[in-house]
Parts: sequence; structure tokens; C-alpha cells
Amino acid sequence: MAGGQAGAHQVADGVAERIERLVVDGVLKAGQALPSERRLTERLGVSRTALREGLKLLRARGVIETAHGKGSFVAGLNSHQALTPLMHLLGSQPRTLYDLFEVREMLEAESAGLAAERGTPADFALIAHRYREMTAAHHDGASATTHARLDHAFHLAICEASHNAVLVHTLRSLTDLLLSSVFASVNNLYHREAQKRAIDRQHARLFQAVTGRQPVEARKLAGEHIRSVADELRDIEQDERQLVRATLRLENWR
Repeated sequence: MAGGQAGAHQVADGVAERIERLVVDGVLKAGQALPSERRLTERLGVSRTALREGLKLLRARGVIETAHGKGSFVAGLNSHQALTPLMHLLGSQPRTLYDLFEVREMLEAESAGLAAERGTPADFALIAHRYREMTAAHHDGASATTHARLDHAFHLAICEASHNAVLVHTLRSLTDLLLSSVFASVNNLYHREAQKRAIDRQHARLFQAVTGRQPVEARKLAGEHIRSVADELRDIEQDERQLVRATLRLENWR
């Protein structure tokens, strides 16, 4: 009897581990509904009893949540992270914006290179979809907030194609902070025609390098894109400070 119970627990652990792998690999994303019991039992090759025991373990671990009448969903695994005092402080201090650009340069350059090496046709189809959404929004006069979210989604799709679970989850955990850097870029640069054209060219070249399986070029272009945006924002800040100083001097002269 005891041996039977131990065997059942092992099967349930195995079911839970395989579903966790789907979450870690990004096949199942936060907030996404799990497939039906029938589809999961077929895919995993287990009984409904074993599946239900595995799902019970995942609920206890906080990996999935179940809503009555709606089924089970992948939990928001990083949902509490943005609420910590550290994340609040990082997001509230303007000087951390350039720290974020440094982090983005390191992570996104590597993810672009890995995506070019490891990306599947399905990954490239999603990247192409995100790229088209982003460029369409540029031409449709969408709001800065919409631009920022679509820009971020494009870069995240490239990261997901890296198939490095730690890299993907690190970027996802920083979503709120990273969006602030993307929003700053869009809000300050996209109404300046020269800068907008430059960013559009950078995105186009990055898209072509990743989907064209050119890892060295993809790494270089991703890093150059992030550095270029950060440098442009620094220049704008410097110009604005000089304008304020010139205005003050003029007021004093009068």
C-alpha cells in the first residue's frame, strides 16, 4: 500500500515538473490558461488522476491558480516583485534610467545573439508579428504609451527566442522598470523626426539580423541601438539644461 502511494506521489511530482518546464521555457506564460485535462493527459501521457494530483502540487507551490468555472491559469510569477521597496525606489529615481539602459544593453545584446542562433520558425514568426505591430503603430499616430508597450513587446519576443529561461525571466521580472526606459525613449525621441528615423532603421536592421540568423551582427546592432537611444536622451537633457541657463542669463541681463 505504502509503495503504491509512493509511486503515485512520484508520478504527480513528474507531472508537476513537466508542466513547470513548460512554464520555464515560456511555452505557458503568466496569466495563460492551461490546456484542458484531456489535452494535458494526452500530451503528458498520464492518467487524469495523476494529472489532478500534479496540478494540486503546482497550486500549493503557487505556480498555477484555479478559478471556479474558469479553469487553471499560470500564476503571475513576478507579480509581487514590482511591489517591493527596492523596485519602488529604482522606479522612482530618474538617475536610475541610465542604469537601466546599461542593463538593457547587456541583456538584450546577448539575447539578440542567442535568438539569431537558436530561434525557431515559430519564434521568428512572432518576432515578425511584433515588428509589424510596432511599425504600424508608428504610422497610425498611436499614443506614446502604446508605442512603448509595442516596442518593449518586440524586444521581449527577441529575448524569448533566445531559449535561455533565466534571461527571459530576468527581463520579464524587470518589465515595469524597462518600460520606463522605453517610454522615456518614445516620449522624448519619436516626435523628433531625425531620431525617429534612426530608431526605425535600427529596429529594421535588428529584425533582419535576428531573423536572418546573423548572431554576431544581431549582438552588435542590439547593443548599438540601446547605447544610441541612451546617448540621444543625454544630449536632450544637456540641451535643455543649457537652454534653462541661457534663459536665466537673459533674465538677469534685463
